Amino acid sequence: MKHHFLHYMDQVIHNRWRDVAFVDYGEKNQYTHGEVAQQVRRFHKLFRLLGIQPGDKIAIASRNCSNWVVSYMAIMSYKAVAVTLLQDFKAEDLARLIAHSDAKMLIVGPYVWRELQHQQLPELQAIMSMDDFSFIHLAEEYKGNVEHIMTEPSTLTENTFFSLVQDGEIDLDSLALINYTSGSTGSPKGVMVSHRSLSNNTENGMHILPVEPGQRVVSMLPLAHMFGQLADFLYPFSAGATIYYLTKAPTPSILLKAMADVHPYLVATVPLVIEKIYKKKLDPLLSKLSFKFCWYTPGIMNIVRAVVKKSLVKAFGGQVRYFLCGGAAMNPVVEKCLLDVNFPLTIGFGMTECGPLVSGLPPKYFKRRSCGAPVPGMEAKIDNPNEKGEGEILVRGENVMMGYYKNEEATKAAFTEDGWLRTGDLGYMDKKQNIFIRGRIKSMFLGASGQNIYPEEIEDKLNNQQGVAESVVVEREGKLIGLVFPDEEATKGFALVEIERMMKDNLKKINDLLPSYSRVHDIEVKKEPFEKTPKKSIKRFLYK
Repeated sequence: MKHHFLHYMDQVIHNRWRDVAFVDYGEKNQYTHGEVAQQVRRFHKLFRLLGIQPGDKIAIASRNCSNWVVSYMAIMSYKAVAVTLLQDFKAEDLARLIAHSDAKMLIVGPYVWRELQHQQLPELQAIMSMDDFSFIHLAEEYKGNVEHIMTEPSTLTENTFFSLVQDGEIDLDSLALINYTSGSTGSPKGVMVSHRSLSNNTENGMHILPVEPGQRVVSMLPLAHMFGQLADFLYPFSAGATIYYLTKAPTPSILLKAMADVHPYLVATVPLVIEKIYKKKLDPLLSKLSFKFCWYTPGIMNIVRAVVKKSLVKAFGGQVRYFLCGGAAMNPVVEKCLLDVNFPLTIGFGMTECGPLVSGLPPKYFKRRSCGAPVPGMEAKIDNPNEKGEGEILVRGENVMMGYYKNEEATKAAFTEDGWLRTGDLGYMDKKQNIFIRGRIKSMFLGASGQNIYPEEIEDKLNNQQGVAESVVVEREGKLIGLVFPDEEATKGFALVEIERMMKDNLKKINDLLPSYSRVHDIEVKKEPFEKTPKKSIKRFLYK
């Protein structure tokens, strides 16, 4: 690692002072780089007057927006600690986490505040609205002294010397943020991420998927999640990109319109998004026998695949150079289709505890069904591999967390005695260090004869069947049961009995594809979609 990520941001602000930095897509709010600098300076003055010291905690709980990243930059450059909270947490959980984090200030969006204001909150120096940086609450001793600061005229100009960090260098090994995990397997824990981790992640992003100044990004991932923070802010902005934030839920119609308007060079997303587009646009075409014939016939094959690639690139704005997926495993059928047409896909492996990058490669080096090799500054190994080379993936390096905030027991359990972080994922590595994930340790079932059964692999096959939107495989009394939420479009107008009949046909089809020890006993139709984390992983612990 060469520099702190704020060093790169300083250079970008200096070189692109009058150019647009952040835009709230579909809304009026936007910032030039110079305006970002001015707002950061106002925040620093405010923090000083509120008595906030370097190392103090400031919580952020809001939807994605330009003000979110400006707040984050101000906190980081002041050497305070950002506490990034997902707005999807329940209000009582948010109140508990704000208290647990020891935050002295809260910057909150109106959607969150509507519920949060009714909770018992700790005493805070200030509560500020994310929408316009006005004050919702001020401790009595600060009233009349600070309300004007965020709107006062700025003395900064393009020719003024400017640095985000004003008072000396930042210790790279100091605490930068506390990120409370989204919890696909249980209660959130406060992951302590260092400045070194964020900076190494930023440099790795710029190295793996290079950005040219002025290129554009459409941000659809939650900024309070580490994947979103890195892919939709830290790395592209540090390299000079202009970022458009979707301030509303990224439904397919909103997302595709934003892509058409913005023409992004990079799309960073979770597999669920591309899988939905595949099912609606490509699957009906690719399932036709005539098309299947053309797909594999030399000569015709290249023409057909080129047409499919062109339509996909167009759907994402026409200029996409990189398509980065993470957060969950991609359906192998969808992945194969994308790679067959030479779509610029790469899949990375990460976790909140690594801020988030563990592995990833540029698209031209990406190996099918893998999630890349460890990024610079990180290493991985397989713990106690079986005869197939499979075991728990362990990692260590510059990106690894400092521990869980005020939770020594969980911190100790997360590491081996010799300092490797346990990822909780089972997998193997090839000779080139590419990592292949089989599933989560907590999800794996043990078959009657001792075989490892990975429900994710069964779910991949089930999700490819007619009328299936998503599924979870559970174990009941030694038998595997597939819980299925139907594809609402494919089963529109169907009675429940018709859907259940369709699922019985699906049961036969997938069991023909599975070894005897991992066959599914029954399929149960769910009436509601599965509850998910912000990165769209199903909360497995809720389903039995």
